Amino acid sequence: MAIYHCSIKIISRGKGKSAVAAAAYRAGEKTLNQYDGIEHDYTRKGGVVHTEILLPDNAPAEFSNRAVLWNAVEKIEKAKNAQLAREIEIALPVELTREQNIFLVREYVNQHFVSAGMCADICVHDTGGGNSHAHIMLTMRPFEQSGEWGAKQKKDYILDPQGNKIYDPKKRQYKCKSIPATDWNEQTKAEEWRQGWADF
Repeated sequence: MAIYHCSIKIISRGKGKSAVAAAAYRAGEKTLNQYDGIEHDYTRKGGVVHTEILLPDNAPAEFSNRAVLWNAVEKIEKAKNAQLAREIEIALPVELTREQNIFLVREYVNQHFVSAGMCADICVHDTGGGNSHAHIMLTMRPFEQSGEWGAKQKKDYILDPQGNKIYDPKKRQYKCKSIPATDWNEQTKAEEWRQGWADF
């Protein structure tokens, strides 16, 4: 019986990470990070048996190129502590063939992430030692109908009893709270995705 494994983590610039470097490593490719000018060369890395990118309907077609996709993410995220990508790592059942495992991962990713509006970068690793697994890197921002990146969060202005915005002279701005644009960061989502992989 296959051993279940599904871990979820955030790739964040604040922790010194880069989405371009992470994607190049997982795919065993050479990619230039246009954000900092560093070239990441992992072409000698072995065990990468399959890579593919799955895009939601509103995403630009050129994002099917790994370097273009993750450089676009690095460019849109301005903050030095920005969350760049979410990574899900899943163990693949040894009982299935490689083709069956790839099909399984693709179906899972399409159902849980691409259909919700995320771009997904899938890399399957198998060195032949019985530890076949997949890395799934996911974008953190939704897309607008136009194919442009959407905001991660939106401002919701706090109003007084008369329905007017409240000015904060100390901060020199109107009082507001940030509302996430998606529910992708909710704890319930992580539980749903883990359960989803268990079901698959």
